[in-house]
Amino acid sequence: MDRTLEVRTPESIAFSYELAGVGSRFLAVAIDLTIQVALLLLLAWAASSAHVHAPRGGGRFAYNIWLGSLVALLFLIFYGYFVFFETLWNGQTPGKRMLGIRVVRDGGYPVDFMASLIRNLIRVGEMFVGFYAISAVVAVLSPLNKRIGDLAAGTIVIRESRMESPEQMLRDVAEPVYAATAYVSGEERALIRRFLERRVDFVPERRAALARQLADRVRPRVGAELQRLADEDLLERL
Repeated sequence: MDRTLEVRTPESIAFSYELAGVGSRFLAVAIDLTIQVALLLLLAWAASSAHVHAPRGGGRFAYNIWLGSLVALLFLIFYGYFVFFETLWNGQTPGKRMLGIRVVRDGGYPVDFMASLIRNLIRVGEMFVGFYAISAVVAVLSPLNKRIGDLAAGTIVIRESRMESPEQMLRDVAEPVYAATAYVSGEERALIRRFLERRVDFVPERRAALARQLADRVRPRVGAELQRLADEDLLERL
């Protein structure tokens, strides 16, 4: 079941997130597991080929080294896979990207390495205890669709499509403290200032979409030189 979460920043800007449902999350996991199994089969073929063609006489020590390396690679594929992609792709794995969902920290902030590390370390236990059965029950009972790893890491999984419009955000901001200029009102200056101060906390897609909406709102009013600027550059000049 999909649920909605509203987050209000310290600057009184409100965002509405659509939480990813349990079904879409576990379908994303199934896609990722398929990729992992494919990597394991490739690894097994490579290990078998290396073992067959390895020079004889290495003894038990060489065999232990080979076996230990194989176990380490297995762990990296099952555990490092999620941490690697969630850190590299701002909270997405190949499966999550295909389903249009993303991991973020509580409050809508981008997931960091430590949060991904914690949630996926716990994933190992969740996978081996009933193959995510307990996680599914916890996620269904949680008001924020959180599995155990999310509870420990302080993360949520959201869909990417929902975002409040600038008009809605303007209704939610506090009383403006900036005077109007030739191009923008005091409210718009306050909103642009809040966006510029908080933009590093947004995931890239949300940051770009919001900058585009704000820039499109004021671009028709400015001169030709300013109209040619990129979205965020225009907002900075205003």
